[in-house]
Amino acid sequence: MSAHATPTPMTSHRVTGLSGIADVPGDKSISHRSLILGAMAVGETRVTGLLEGEDVLDTAKAMRAFGAEITREQDGTWVVHGVGVGGFAEPDQVIDCGNSGTGVRLIMGAMATSPITAAFTGDASLNSRPMARVTDPLALFGAQSFGRSGGRLPMTIVGAADPVPVRYTTPVPSAQVKSAVLLAGLNAPGQTVVIEREATRDHSERMLAGFGAEITSEDTNEGRVITLTGQPELRPQTIAVPRDPSSAAFPVCAALITEGSDVLVPGIGLNPTRSGLFTTLREMGADLTYENERLEGGEPVADLRARFSPDLKGIEVPPHRAASMIDEYPVLSAVAAFADGPTHMPGVKELRVKESDRIDAMATGLRACGITVDEGEDWWTVHGLGHGNVPGGATCAARLDHRIAMSFMVLGMATQNPVSVDDGSPIATSFPIFEPLMASLGADLRHASAS
Repeated sequence: MSAHATPTPMTSHRVTGLSGIADVPGDKSISHRSLILGAMAVGETRVTGLLEGEDVLDTAKAMRAFGAEITREQDGTWVVHGVGVGGFAEPDQVIDCGNSGTGVRLIMGAMATSPITAAFTGDASLNSRPMARVTDPLALFGAQSFGRSGGRLPMTIVGAADPVPVRYTTPVPSAQVKSAVLLAGLNAPGQTVVIEREATRDHSERMLAGFGAEITSEDTNEGRVITLTGQPELRPQTIAVPRDPSSAAFPVCAALITEGSDVLVPGIGLNPTRSGLFTTLREMGADLTYENERLEGGEPVADLRARFSPDLKGIEVPPHRAASMIDEYPVLSAVAAFADGPTHMPGVKELRVKESDRIDAMATGLRACGITVDEGEDWWTVHGLGHGNVPGGATCAARLDHRIAMSFMVLGMATQNPVSVDDGSPIATSFPIFEPLMASLGADLRHASAS
C-alpha cells in the first residue's frame, strides 16, 4: 500500500531466533540517480537491481514525462533511452513525486537549467517539507520557482533559458542539495562548483564520472570542493545497483536485539558516506561482521552478518558521522533502547525536516513504550534499559514516514509487549518487501484485521 492509501495499522510481536538470508532491495539513492542520469545521457542505459519502491517508480514516471523512454524487461532489467543533457521536453502534466524528497529535489535540479516549465507536487508529507534549500541555489543559475508559503509544494519551476554556472557552499550537509546543484550544472556553460563543509554521500559524483562527466573532488580548508564542467555528452551505462544499506539496517538491527538471532544480509553497499550506522553499532558492541568484501560498479560492497548482541552499551555518536547515517537514526534509537545506558546523538538537526520530524516521532513513541528520551533542537539521547527490559505495549504514530513505521516494527520484536503503528502503508515507498522479508526470518508482524 502507498502513503496515499487507507491507513494500515500494524503490530509487531516479540520473537526469538530470527535467522536466514535477508535479500534487501536495491539502493534507493543510486536507483533515483540511475534513472535521472540515464534520462540525461544519449543512448540506452541498462539498470539491474533497481529498487522498485514507490519513490523510485515515481521518478521513472517523471523521467518519462520529460521525454525519456523507460521500460522494464521481464527479467527485471530497466532500460532507459535518454534524451541528452538539455534535451528534456516540457511535461504535459503535474509531476507527482509521492513521498520522495530525493526524487523531487534531484529532478528539480536536472530540469532547472533547461528552458522549460514544470509543476511538482507530492503527498501530504512531501508537501510539508522545505524546498527553498534547493530552489535558492537553483535561482543562482537563473531558474525561478513559485510555490506555497515557506517554499513548499505544490511548486512550479521555470527553467533558466540562459543558465550561468554557479559557485555554491551548502548551508547544511545535504546530498540532495549538492546533487540538485550538480545536476543543474550539467546544462550550464563553464564550471559549477559545490563546496561542502561536511562531506555527504557521494553517489552523484561517482555516477556522474561513470557517465562521462568531467568532475573532480578535493578536500580543502573550505571543505570538500566539487567541480563539474558543464554541457558534457553523457554516455549511457550498464549499472548494477548495490543493495540499500538504509534498508539493510532493519533486518540487521532486528537481529542484534532479538534473542538467538543470526541473519545474513548479502551484497550491501558500504560506501563510506553511507555506512555510519554499522560503524556505530559495532562501537556499541554489536556482533556485526563484514564478509566477502568486494567492489561492484565502483562501490564497496560486502555481506553483513548480524547476530544477537545482549550486551550492547550506550555510546556518544560523533556528530560528524551524522551525514553518513542520517536516515538510520530512527532504527538506531530502537536499538539504543535495548543498550545499557544512554546513547547520545548530536548534530542531527536535519532529522527535524525529513518525511516527518523524526526526532519527535521516535521520542514520542519510545516514551510511550517506557523509554526515557531527552531531546534538543539538534540532539537527542535515548536512555537504554538493557536487553529484555523494554516494556513496549504502545501504539505509535508513523506520521506518513516509512522509516518511523519500520523502526517501531523492529522495536516490537524484542519488547515485553507488542508494539503497534497506526499506519504501516508508507513502508512501500522504500521497502515494498519489508513484511514478507522479515516474516521469512521469523518476525511476527500482523495487520489490524489479523487475529
